[in-house]
Amino acid sequence: MVDSLTPEENLAQKRKQGVLSHFPNITFNVVVIAASAGGLHAMKKVLSALPPDFPAAIIVMQHLSPKFPSHTSEILNNCTALWVKQAEKGELLRPGRVYTAIPNQQLLVNPEGRFSFSDVTKVNSLRLAADPLFASLAVTYQTRMIAVVLTGKGTDGLKGVLAIKKHGGMVIAQDEATSKYFSMPEAAISTQQVDFVLDLEEIASTLTSLVMIEKATSVSRISSLN
Repeated sequence: MVDSLTPEENLAQKRKQGVLSHFPNITFNVVVIAASAGGLHAMKKVLSALPPDFPAAIIVMQHLSPKFPSHTSEILNNCTALWVKQAEKGELLRPGRVYTAIPNQQLLVNPEGRFSFSDVTKVNSLRLAADPLFASLAVTYQTRMIAVVLTGKGTDGLKGVLAIKKHGGMVIAQDEATSKYFSMPEAAISTQQVDFVLDLEEIASTLTSLVMIEKATSVSRISSLN
């Protein structure tokens, strides 16, 4: 039988298999959570409610001041049973771990599923933005990722949501009632591509239900926008 894939497609397929090989057989391998103003409280709320055996890799990204060191890892480590650490260049994403960004550097994930950093020009007036991170994850993990847009000012995340949906991923946005600042979730919702708009208290249980379903089981996506 003649292989119908081009050499480039074969390489991409092998790379994807390598990226996913160390994850369990679950529907979604990566969850990325983005927030800005009011986001630390919201992230603590979500992470504290996740079970200790949550099997996906989690990346949390909050807009941080470049003038001060980040203590996000230490703060989040005190509110979750999951292992929390700051992302390192070249580090491979692993299941059941929470990775935090660092100030003044754009966090990305390369096609091999490893972290990289960029000092490129600011995006959305930010050195650390959700849009490039979302886009890099979308290319690598495609249908195997979920993005969560929490409270925050501005529209960061909007373009990233479009990239994620283009590659078949899923998006959750925090609702207006529980957002301290609704601009970021509202921008995501305005794309009409968000799968769930949820109360902050509902996000962790929804993630658990979605992520811990075996890949062989179909996932029913019910949009709360309808």
